[in-house]
Amino acid sequence: MPLLTPSRGRTAPGRLAALDAWVCHAERALLLRDDGAWAAAPFVDLGLGDTPATTLEAAAALRAVRPDLAVVGVDHDPARVAAALPFAGAGTTFVVGGFDPAGPPARLIRAFNVLRQYPPAELPAIHARLGAGLLPGGLLLEGTCDATGGVLVSHLLRAGPDGILQREGLVFHTDFSRGFAPLLFRDRLPRDLRRVAPGTALFAFFAAWNAAWNEARAALPDAPDAARFAASITGLAARIPGIDLDPWLVAHGHLAWRPPGGVP
Repeated sequence: MPLLTPSRGRTAPGRLAALDAWVCHAERALLLRDDGAWAAAPFVDLGLGDTPATTLEAAAALRAVRPDLAVVGVDHDPARVAAALPFAGAGTTFVVGGFDPAGPPARLIRAFNVLRQYPPAELPAIHARLGAGLLPGGLLLEGTCDATGGVLVSHLLRAGPDGILQREGLVFHTDFSRGFAPLLFRDRLPRDLRRVAPGTALFAFFAAWNAAWNEARAALPDAPDAARFAASITGLAARIPGIDLDPWLVAHGHLAWRPPGGVP
């Protein structure tokens, strides 16, 4: 079944570069795996937009880790796919499709700025359909970013041995171009997480991060936002479990949160 709700198709070069960099660093083993079906497992990018710029950028970034990686760009709109076809070749293909990717099972599916117009109640079924196109252990990145990619949040949805997606965690990214405060991310949460109500795990997460951020601001009043961001992550890790303190992530404006038991 194709995408049922037409997307606006607006994108810009570089919009998902930070997410590409995160994949290359944090999911390097996933990109390099080549046993059995993994040898031919592609990266699938769902939602091309008016131009395939972000798909081609992802191909270049991920192939710096795995040169032979197959890349498939998918869109429901035949006109967008036709516009992308001149850029096909050397392992990069573009096809008309939707939530049920055809072809070999994928190692990684990215569906960004695609599901934000859907009712939240429909998201679990859509996630499950996308997850059915992954190899066990494969990853679905689904989320939203602003127009430049300077503020971004992504689900980490991992295919389990039984094919059922596990809500492994969330990745947040900022480039500090809009200043910083943890609540900046609330408007960019994946569609099914937008309701951050008291009593929920996300409400507790943001309350803890905001407290850590205020603590960092008080301790580093004259420091740039990037330094206070790093300090806030250390403070957040002292308050809740599942915070990744990888120095590379922190230095590049990323926070990865994998709560025990996954994201509710």
